[in-house]
Amino acid sequence: MTVLQARPELSGPDGPVTDLGAGTGPAWLDTWLASSRDDLVTWRRLLHADPELGRAEHRTTAMIARTLLAAGLEPRTLPGGTGLVCDVGYGERCVALRADLDALPLQEETGLPFASGTPNVMHACGHDAHTAMVLGAGLALASAPSLPGRVRLVFQPAEEIQPGGALDVVADGAMEGVERIFALHCDPRLEVGKLGTRVGPITSACDVVEVRLTSPGGHTARPHLTADLVEALGLLITQLPLLLTRHVDPRSGTVLVWGAVQSGEAANAIPQSGVLRGTLRTADHDTWAGIEEKFRSLVAAVLAPLGVGYVIDYTRGVPPVVNDAVSSGMLRDAAITLGGLDAAADTEQSSGGEDFAWYLEKVPGAMARLGVWPGVGPMKDIHQPTFDLDERALPVGVRVLINAALSALA
Repeated sequence: MTVLQARPELSGPDGPVTDLGAGTGPAWLDTWLASSRDDLVTWRRLLHADPELGRAEHRTTAMIARTLLAAGLEPRTLPGGTGLVCDVGYGERCVALRADLDALPLQEETGLPFASGTPNVMHACGHDAHTAMVLGAGLALASAPSLPGRVRLVFQPAEEIQPGGALDVVADGAMEGVERIFALHCDPRLEVGKLGTRVGPITSACDVVEVRLTSPGGHTARPHLTADLVEALGLLITQLPLLLTRHVDPRSGTVLVWGAVQSGEAANAIPQSGVLRGTLRTADHDTWAGIEEKFRSLVAAVLAPLGVGYVIDYTRGVPPVVNDAVSSGMLRDAAITLGGLDAAADTEQSSGGEDFAWYLEKVPGAMARLGVWPGVGPMKDIHQPTFDLDERALPVGVRVLINAALSALA
């Protein structure tokens, strides 16, 4: 693991900076951030330097558990061995704050002094920041003289793996008794200090599809004596996306995109097998509920006259994240408290998937997009090997999460 300095400064476009939003929250929160602001950066950088893939986040889980235990809290590791939950405060009423732990299988190219020390694994989606912010929010809440209820910290594994580690958390009963749940996601298109909110769907459903074809094979000089498997692949590639547009509501934002096709070796031999893989996304929850059946029937219709065999492997992913209006309003109000009306921004629905949706199938809640762009220079997008963020966003995220949680409990 990369060795880090003990107390790093928050990095911004003009060097070290102070806490954005100081004086806009409870006095105990200002006090905690004044003494622990640098710890947020240390946690984020330690996690960034030592990333782990989904359901393998053992060191990450252990680091969070140690930090919570040192603060006198009682974290509980999930049955799978990675991820944990921890309550702060007392009382019947409970709201939750969620962070995701896993990294992506990418080789980092940022050149940062705390860049990933693990080949081909990188925190390219901001999960290191999400974790640091929820950890910070939990420790800050633990420093409060009193709380109007409990705040459940949820550190979940495997957000990047379909259908998502949120299902592990739900299966463990962590949503029982929770009234609302909040989460933040880094957004490199928004400047630090801004928060993007949206009522209703903020992400899309995403399923993974695979079609495996079989044929007797044969000579390309005699395609009429066999089943032309490559021709069948070509028809699926071109016809299925088009046919779907005529079988679903065009307002649903449904799109099928192929990412891989493999078959054959020789130019003069019709192959005996082939495979086609892609993603099927939709912005509409009701459309998602019936899209698998439509996909299967359309594959059958396209292949019926061709004589090839086929097997469909359809992996249900995640539904859209549909933000509750009240919860989204609490996040928006928290941003306005920090930075005025200019701090609250509207955000569009993304075509990406996010397993936070599974929590919202159980309890109301909302996810917001946290600005991490410095305001100058290029916007380094997520899921890219060059992704980085402005660390001034970390205390902003802590303040937003705490304000929203307190608002929900009040």
